[in-house]
Amino acid sequence: MTDAAIFDMDGVLVDSGVWHRAAWQALLAELGVPPARPDFWRLTIGRPAEEAVPLLLGKTLSGSEAWRLARRKRDLYVGLARQGLRAIPGAPAFVEYLGRQGVPRAVGTSASRQDVERMLGAVGLRRHFDVVVTSEDVRRGKPDPEVYALAARRLGAMPEACLVFEDSVVGIEAARRAGMRAIGVTTAYGEEELRAAGALAVIADFEGLEWEAITRR
Repeated sequence: MTDAAIFDMDGVLVDSGVWHRAAWQALLAELGVPPARPDFWRLTIGRPAEEAVPLLLGKTLSGSEAWRLARRKRDLYVGLARQGLRAIPGAPAFVEYLGRQGVPRAVGTSASRQDVERMLGAVGLRRHFDVVVTSEDVRRGKPDPEVYALAARRLGAMPEACLVFEDSVVGIEAARRAGMRAIGVTTAYGEEELRAAGALAVIADFEGLEWEAITRR
């Protein structure tokens, strides 16, 4: 019986991927480091920025250096995102429907709390979530299950009663390791990749999505 919904933010509720990719590319350009591959940005999906930086650079960094570069990436992203953010199609209507039905809702994200407040506020979704778990609330980022386990505890829901919406392979893995079912959203990865990671089902967006239908799977 599914009775709670937990959402990742970037690529699930907010269509911010274009600005994240541009910010990472700008950071690498500043450092004089060419991208290792055309889809380099996929290494960053679902991970806290300070964990993604060493992966992009292909080397170990001190904690302070990783934090400094992560902060620079965030500043680049904020500047780019001033051009405007938009919600993933159908997400506002779906979240509002869950609210009317009394379904508990949470956000579990690798983003900072400041970014959550700004981004969800910009697309009119912040007021729909009483529980928000960010990178500041956990010690380990996805694929570690901590972010989703904490979201469930704060909702007062058992893990097996939670359905997670995720766009990343590491996010799907985090949800599964937390003992939850997951729905993949194909804004960053393809259907086969998300299913291979353990997604129960895969959607392109939330247009026409019915809660009752997906919770019966």
